[in-house]
Order: sequence, then structure tokens, then C-alpha cells
Amino acid sequence: MVISPVHYIVAPLLAAFAIALLAKIYKNAARLVPGIVLFYNIIVSLVLMPQVLEKGMISEVIAGWKAPWGINLVLTPFSAFLATSVSVIGFAIWLYGYKFKVRLKGGEVKYYEILQMMMIAGSLGVIITGDLFNMFVFIEIVGITAYSLTAFYRGRDGAEASFKYLLIGSLASTFLLLGILIIYTQTGTLNMAQIAERMPMVPQTMKITALIFFLIALGIEAEMFPMNGWAPDAYSQAPSPTSAVFAAVVSVAGVYALIRVTFTLFDVEGIHQYLIVMGFVTMLVAEISAVAQANLKRMLAYSSLGQMGLVLIAFGIGSHLAVFGAIFLMLNHAVIKALLFMSGSYFIYNSEDKRLVGLNGIHKRLPFVSAIFSIAAFAIVGFPPFSGFWSKFYILIAAGDKNMIILIIGILMVTIIELVYYLRTVARIYFYKDEVEHTEHRPSINAIISMSFMTLFIIVIGVYPDLISGYLHQAADSLLDKANYIQHILK
Repeated sequence: MVISPVHYIVAPLLAAFAIALLAKIYKNAARLVPGIVLFYNIIVSLVLMPQVLEKGMISEVIAGWKAPWGINLVLTPFSAFLATSVSVIGFAIWLYGYKFKVRLKGGEVKYYEILQMMMIAGSLGVIITGDLFNMFVFIEIVGITAYSLTAFYRGRDGAEASFKYLLIGSLASTFLLLGILIIYTQTGTLNMAQIAERMPMVPQTMKITALIFFLIALGIEAEMFPMNGWAPDAYSQAPSPTSAVFAAVVSVAGVYALIRVTFTLFDVEGIHQYLIVMGFVTMLVAEISAVAQANLKRMLAYSSLGQMGLVLIAFGIGSHLAVFGAIFLMLNHAVIKALLFMSGSYFIYNSEDKRLVGLNGIHKRLPFVSAIFSIAAFAIVGFPPFSGFWSKFYILIAAGDKNMIILIIGILMVTIIELVYYLRTVARIYFYKDEVEHTEHRPSINAIISMSFMTLFIIVIGVYPDLISGYLHQAADSLLDKANYIQHILK
């Protein structure tokens, strides 16, 4: 069997359909199949990534119709890196949640895992597709499954959060289709490489109009202010492993879609300045909102929005070093934020209270989880020797190279805000007195293995960033080299 990029999408899609059948034969199949599929996707990455490094890019033709006539999937060093990250982190989240989902019984597990597989398949499709319409289709798959998972527990708050997400997501779909329609009428194609080739011939007014539609639609998916009002409710109401998937997979796919479209398709003056301004506003509003939260998952959700804002700032700076830092931060955010949701969920499980006050003195009952959460908190803020330090460091250096002193000051000030609420949370865990009786629910061995692996990654990459920096540089080069992207796809 020849392994190709399409396997990233086909494997989880087939699994989603197979789970319903296999669960009738073996009741634990619904829990096991997703892990097998995600592990297979890791193998796909191990096979394809050396080829991407050697060739610079892999373009797969679907059904024998070459681009731009047919559908094609594209693996650049950037998209291959993200597809690998999604597969590895998705597997870690599956391992963590294998026995965690105590509220899911019988048929609920089957439906839950089907939706999870569809959401991961859609996210991977967004990352590796080579044409706009299929990007729209995959975004819709992610959206529909995310709406369902947000309301999965069928509570009032979950239904409200899901409905809000649905309304905003529908708006995103409408604007995305309008943007695609304008592009198609002006260029006569949906293939992103050919659109990029023909874009200089598109009238400026039509180009700007289409760009506005894309910025609104993909800004919603990328959690950009002010289109990110759905995110805190969705993160806080979804099942805990799903919250980790939202942070580590869905948000990354959304940012990728926004950056791929703006960097590859449009050459409109001022787009980078827009990303910087909106990224900073997103980061500032999110971090200030996080300080005011009394609910742990909502605090982590707003923190996730803040990190996405910093990613947008880095891409907006636009230099090679800034893009390198942005991709590094996307990886760190996916790993660290997923780890925060995973460890934080055990706090909620033990305290039976989603509020921060339920964390008081919890380290005495959950020393391992408390240590994991604290390491992840310090890493997301950017403390050395954790991996989060390097991504922020490179972004600040890139801003300094551009003499963006005000931006540097702004990022550092917002980082102080971030530091305040994470230190406050860690202080509750270790220095506040727990005066309430609780039932102990210790993490299962699979959850310990999963969280330990992710924590080890944070520490090892923090100490030895050169383990991945070479590949990240290639990923940055591939995004910035639009001419090579066009030539490779259309040759």
C-alpha cells in the first residue's frame, strides 16, 4: 500500500462510519478505533515528512485530474508539520480520555467518538486541501461536529453555547461562500495556486471585497476579535477532552486557513498591519477577560484566545523570524493548552465545582495533576526552561528587528496580565486551605502517561529547541515562498 496525504483524511472519516458498525460487534470498539486511527495517522506522518523535506512539497492528485482542473491535496513543510501535530496531539488526547469520560455510557460513547473523528478529519482536511471549495466543505464538517459536541451533555448551558456557536458559524459559512464566489467569478478557478497566479489581474475593488469576506469568515474560525464570542462558552460547555481538541486542533486549523488565504491568495497592501492590530486587540481583550473569570475552563478559554492573538501578531510582522516564531507558538499552544485543559479537567472532576475556588489546596489530593498544571501554566506564560519561552522570545526579537517598540511593550504588558491570573491559580492550588470534603478521583494510568508525555515535550523542547527549529524554519520558508507554491502545484 502506498501512503499518501489523502490517508490523513480518509482514515478518520472511515473510522467515523466504521465505529457505528463495529460497536455492535464489540462494545469497546467505539473507544479503541479512534486511537488506532490516530496512531495510523502518526505512521502516515513518519512516512510523508521525510518526503516533504526532500522534495519541498507533495501534491496529490485526486481521481486522476491534475490541478487546477481536479481536487488536489498539498503537503508543504508548514501543512505537514501541522498535520503531524494534530495527529500526535489528537492521539495523546484520545489516550487521556480513554477512561475519563465517566458521563458517557453505552451508545453515547459511540456518538461521541464518531463526532470526534469527523472533527479531526475536517481539521486535517482544512490544513492539507489545495482548493477553496474543499476548504469550505472541511470547515463545515468541523463546525457541524463542534456544535454537536458543545451540546453533547444536553444541559441548558451547553445548548445555549451550541446555539450561539451555530449562529456565528452560520455567519462565517455565508461570508466564506460569498468570498469564494467573488474569487471564482474573477479568476475562473477554485485552486489556490491558480488563484494566486491570477490574482494580480483581479480589480482592486473586487479583491478587497473578497478579502473582507474571507477575513470575517476565517476570523471567526481563527478566534479573532470581535468574532470570537462563541469560543469561551463552547470551550467551557463541551466535554473535557473535546475542550482540549478545540484548543489543540480546531483553533490551529482555523488560524492555518486564515494565514494560507491571506499569505498565498491576496497581495493587498495593509493586510499585515491588519493582522497585527487585530491580533493585539484579540490578545489584550482576551487576557483582560481571563483575569476576571471565576470559572476555570472559561479562564483557560480566554487564555487560548489570547495566544491566538499573539500568533496573528507574529504572522502580521511577516518576516521569516516572525513566521518561524508564529509556527513555533502554534505548536506550543496546541500542546500546552491541551495539557492545561486535560489537567484542569481533573481539578473540576474532583472539586465538583468549575470555579477557581474549587482549586484551593487541591495539590494535597492531586499532587501529580497539580504539578502538571503548574508546569503547563508557567510554559504558556513563557517562563524558561519551557518551550513556551522560545516562541515568545523569537516573536519579540522579530518585532525588535522591525523597530516595533510599542508593539513589544504591548506584548510584555499583556504577558504580565497573563502571568497574574496563572500565578493566582497556582497559588490557590498550593497555598490556599481546602476546607471542603471531596471524593477523590485520581487520574487513570493512561491519563498519567498522556500528560507525562506532553509535559516531557514541553521541557525537552524548552531545553533543546534545535530539535525542531530546523524543520520550523523550512515551514516558515514554504509559507513565505508563494512563487514556489504556485510553480509546484501547476507544473
